[in-house]
Amino acid sequence: FGLLSDRLGHHRIMQVGPLFGAIAVVLTSLTTNLPVIGLTRLLEGASTAASVPSILGFIAMATAGDELLRGRAAARFEGATLAGLGAGFVAAGPIYATLGRGGFLLNALVYLVSLAIYRYGVTEAEGERAATRASHPGVRRYIEILRSSSVWILAPTWIAINAALGLWTSQSIFQIVKDPPAEFSDQYLMGLADPIQVSVGLTIALVVFFGGLAFWGERFKRYRRTSIIFVGICGGALMIVAATLVNHSAGLPFAIRGLEAAVAAAGLFVLAGATPAALGLLADVSESFPNDRGAIMGVYSVFLALGQITGSLIGGAAAEVRGIDGLLVATLVLLLLALVPLNRLRAFEHQLSPSPDVVPGHGAFPAPSGD
Repeated sequence: FGLLSDRLGHHRIMQVGPLFGAIAVVLTSLTTNLPVIGLTRLLEGASTAASVPSILGFIAMATAGDELLRGRAAARFEGATLAGLGAGFVAAGPIYATLGRGGFLLNALVYLVSLAIYRYGVTEAEGERAATRASHPGVRRYIEILRSSSVWILAPTWIAINAALGLWTSQSIFQIVKDPPAEFSDQYLMGLADPIQVSVGLTIALVVFFGGLAFWGERFKRYRRTSIIFVGICGGALMIVAATLVNHSAGLPFAIRGLEAAVAAAGLFVLAGATPAALGLLADVSESFPNDRGAIMGVYSVFLALGQITGSLIGGAAAEVRGIDGLLVATLVLLLLALVPLNRLRAFEHQLSPSPDVVPGHGAFPAPSGD
């Protein structure tokens, strides 16, 4: 679908995703036939495969040469994605309990609303028609892109950050609400909350994270992407340390626990900047291939899924060994891994940026020699 979005236009292909999704959930509401259910899973996957590369390619094309707009678009994309995932997670149970299979039809309506927004609320990006008229050698070009070192340079950091996020989305709530094994009785957060408390806590965390997204999205013109990623990962490390202290705060005064939680929230606020910065850097990578943005985004959509799957597997193993402490340690390791290629990535950042003459503002790292 990345190749198709380059050939036919990002705006056209992004409309295919909701159609696949709507068909999938309508079929799910009508049958319990296993082969048909299997087909619906394929359609749901195709929906995501069509949507993500085309939307990211559209964002990269529409924000080319505008640092501030790119920052805002990246932050809003991340915020909308998290809001959708969070809302779906919270609403799925009550909707199915109330409507039964009819909930799938409501889901189809959401897909159709998305389609209407893409069709009538989004206009083609400047230069999209010219890009679709360019030569597109197909799979051969895709292989050429994969051979380019500039395409791979962001991959380790991208995978590690998404693995850290995937680790928590798959395991955290389960660990907080289930009764803890006896060997984890020293962990305050294990089995601490009921579903309502989890929803409240999740809402607070999302508000903090959205605030961080909005804050850092406005600073793309002032700071380098790698600077924001580095500071974000440091904020993530601070959050992990503070969360570990909270997890072992049983018996401590509420004021101390509240202070530790506030520090963790501050770390989360700073960490939020790493995700739009990585997305912005990905858009910068695509500037080297202006007619192949969809293909680039398709590759990184695979890397995103790889990171989330890897994080989910690591999270399951870590939680089995040491509960929430295991999740925290695994997250810290993944964030540190994201830092490893950052120095090399920074050395190439001036080549990737659509505005290489932008000077980092106060507080950014010094530019590499030769800038």
